[in-house]
Amino acid sequence: MPLIRPESRGHERLRFGYTKPGSSEAARHTEPQRLVSWGPIWYLLAWDLDRDDWRVFRVDRMVPHPPTGARFRPRTIPEDKVVEYVVGRVSKASWTYRARVLVHAPAATVAARITFPVPVDMEMVDESTCRLELGADDPDRLALWLTQLDVDMEVIDGDALARSFERLAARFRRAAGGAATR
Repeated sequence: MPLIRPESRGHERLRFGYTKPGSSEAARHTEPQRLVSWGPIWYLLAWDLDRDDWRVFRVDRMVPHPPTGARFRPRTIPEDKVVEYVVGRVSKASWTYRARVLVHAPAATVAARITFPVPVDMEMVDESTCRLELGADDPDRLALWLTQLDVDMEVIDGDALARSFERLAARFRRAAGGAATR
């Protein structure tokens, strides 16, 4: 569950360098509004003055620049929409690897077990199965998250995820085989 930090107290404009994956650092000039923690990652929701629009920045990709000293009046964004906005911006659009998985367990059971730091779209197929659509930057990490559900599943769409399951299964078999020889 995402965690929201209070709005920026000083209402001071913020300049920073920001690096997107696969690109070089670009200067950003913003009016910071909220910090949102989603899993292990912190995001800054800010009004981007150069783009005249709301933007979401991963804090770990920011390089602070000297403070501007310029103050701003906070823009209105409904408190109950902050998490929805941030999650929507950083979820599917940012996934490098996407997958659809058929899970052989009731949707309610699966929903109660999901602790992934990424959003998951779930669709109930019937009383005993559901379909998940999710993604990540690393298919191995995605496979490991899915194993935490502790239920049977099959990859419907997502060759990278299927290969990760195969690779991890071989690694786990080797690890278990070492214990059996002692």
